[in-house]
Amino acid sequence: MHSLPDSIRHAIQSGRVPSPPQVLLRLLQLVDDDSTTMTELARLVGQDPGLCTRVLTAANSSAVRRGKELQSIESCLMALGTRLVRSIATCLSVRSLFEERGSGPEVDLADFWTHSLLVAEISRGLAVATHYPRADEAYLAGLLHDVGELIMLSALGEPYAQLLASCDSESSLSAMEVDLLGAHHGEIGTWLADQWHLDSPFADGILFHHQPPEQIVGAAQLAQVVWLAHALADDDEIPEAVGEVARLMFDNLDDSQLAALCARATQRMSMVADAIGMAAPAAGKPGAARGLPRVLGNRKRTTVDAQTEIASLIGNKALLQPLQDDLLGLDTDAEVFLALREAARILFDLSHLAFLLHDTTDGRLSGHNVSGQAAIFCQTRLLCETHRSLAAAAAVSNQVRCSHADRPPAPASLLDVQFARALCSNGLLCIPMTAHDRTTGVIVAGVSRDQYAALSRRLPCLLNFGRMAGGSLEHWRRARRVRTQTEEETAARFIQQTRRMVHEAGNPLTIIKGYLRILDGKLPPGAAAHRELEVLTEEIERVSSIVRRMSEIPAALTSATAFDIGDLLRELLLLYRQPLFDARGIAVQMLLPAQPMDIGCDRDSVKQIVLNVWKNASEALANGQGITISLTGGLMHQGLRYVELRIEDNGPGMSAAAMEAIFHPLEARLGEPRGIGLSIVGTLARRQGIPVTCRSQQGSGTVISFLLPNGKRSDNVPRQPGKAPHEKHASPDRRQE
Repeated sequence: MHSLPDSIRHAIQSGRVPSPPQVLLRLLQLVDDDSTTMTELARLVGQDPGLCTRVLTAANSSAVRRGKELQSIESCLMALGTRLVRSIATCLSVRSLFEERGSGPEVDLADFWTHSLLVAEISRGLAVATHYPRADEAYLAGLLHDVGELIMLSALGEPYAQLLASCDSESSLSAMEVDLLGAHHGEIGTWLADQWHLDSPFADGILFHHQPPEQIVGAAQLAQVVWLAHALADDDEIPEAVGEVARLMFDNLDDSQLAALCARATQRMSMVADAIGMAAPAAGKPGAARGLPRVLGNRKRTTVDAQTEIASLIGNKALLQPLQDDLLGLDTDAEVFLALREAARILFDLSHLAFLLHDTTDGRLSGHNVSGQAAIFCQTRLLCETHRSLAAAAAVSNQVRCSHADRPPAPASLLDVQFARALCSNGLLCIPMTAHDRTTGVIVAGVSRDQYAALSRRLPCLLNFGRMAGGSLEHWRRARRVRTQTEEETAARFIQQTRRMVHEAGNPLTIIKGYLRILDGKLPPGAAAHRELEVLTEEIERVSSIVRRMSEIPAALTSATAFDIGDLLRELLLLYRQPLFDARGIAVQMLLPAQPMDIGCDRDSVKQIVLNVWKNASEALANGQGITISLTGGLMHQGLRYVELRIEDNGPGMSAAAMEAIFHPLEARLGEPRGIGLSIVGTLARRQGIPVTCRSQQGSGTVISFLLPNGKRSDNVPRQPGKAPHEKHASPDRRQE
């Protein structure tokens, strides 16, 4: 992980990456449009370094990411969901309004944004031209290659603005940054990428974009792509030296190809800028630095009086209202906590925070039900007594409390010391969360003395933020209670109705079984119909068993008894061939071996799997089309023996959604029975340990294959190396034709 001087690292941890208001406005419009796709959202987010950094940070946080890091914008957006993305956009918009009131350097970022977009477009074009496998990653690295400049401008303010104003080129900027600050903007961007835990080649693309040509030719491909894109974006024509380096790195690129690539990238960049209403950069003086933030001067500090404070207080409440509307639309407490974390990070630069919730049963504060925070908060059960902790004091007084507020500071409790250590800070800021004049919890954030000095002027807004957070959590809790109560009442009514149906259905089934026994007794000995009646009786008993289980709590799976799958298929075809296939003009071919093929599965489950697939095929096939059912033994899969049941047809094929139903259970909805049969097939197969494959093409038919575990336990022991299993090929069983 890239390291920085401590002074710079502490400063940039609260650095902000501003987004152009045009992008934020367009993003809010898109997330409010139900027809918007994730691809469209990703395309817009990919046009703004500020949004990219925020989305990458949120998606790669411990509360969201599961496993591998998320590097593409689209995968990040899918992990976050549109609701949280909207909250992020709302917070960024609110923060931009806060910043309008503040003082500090006034900066024109139009040239910076268009330069970043151009480098991103050229990077993607170069990645495609040089066969780099992840063109979107190259685009993102190009877009963020200079993001360190914005972070340093936000974190350091006036000193960095003066450095920008005195800089005549971006190449000289890096040296000036190192002399003044001990680190350049490429290192800052790399540090940020490391915080996201992204692959090192991505961070290297940001870090090395100012390296000398003789060094970059020895770097990995992504770093070379971003370096070359940056060099090409700096000049209207391709310098001879840049063209020579490009040929050393990529043999297949000549000047004409580079020129055409740059022209296409410039055109796309202009289209993007026009689409979001971004003004073209103002014409600079000849030789002026290109692509850098332009310092226009300092904003005038407004005089603070009572009327201004009242207007600010009212304005703060109005500004936070859209965020509260977003939070009320979230579905789970995990989403609410994640949105609150991102809102606090964006609005108040609070990067490290935890939640303690008020337990109404004993009046204590605890974080044991909140995921994604340090263990100390999950283990704490804090009495709401002022002397015990700043968090308790904030809950009791209903006021914001901070360990840096008193001079000299009051002695910290050991618990506060533990909280601060867990939040990587030397001080705490505690914000009470309230709803309907009742404390619902406390937000505990780690802050430095300098951070608190900046936040001390916004204490009313922090208090409003706590009220909004408390109200959102209370709303979600109330909705959960109503939902749970409704589900319990619905389940009770369903169970009552099911038991009535089971009782009513059991009577006719019992009568039918009785008549079948009478009919069987009237037939002469040796009649062929005895076997058919036996199969029919077995099927009715299976239906009775299914009906009885409707009102029972599912029991643990019992061990399966081996049976001959070939005999089962013959029995089922004897009973269901006429109604499913013959009556519809569908040809049936059975390819079964003459010898028994025992499998170790639950017999009724296999029956239901086969019948559901047959019924689905019967409904899909037309007169004159056909289905083939075959068995193949002796197959090996992951060291175990299986019997393959293959069901193939030449029908219209299955849709992607239908195939998906086999592998992912469908959410049953009233009035929507389609797809339930295949979903049941997949569920039963998973329970029985039956691997399933499905191959289908529109107009060319479908093949579904089931690997049924071999019924002989000894056959499922991996064989010694070198002994190949003997495979039994299916032979036609003409008896069923």
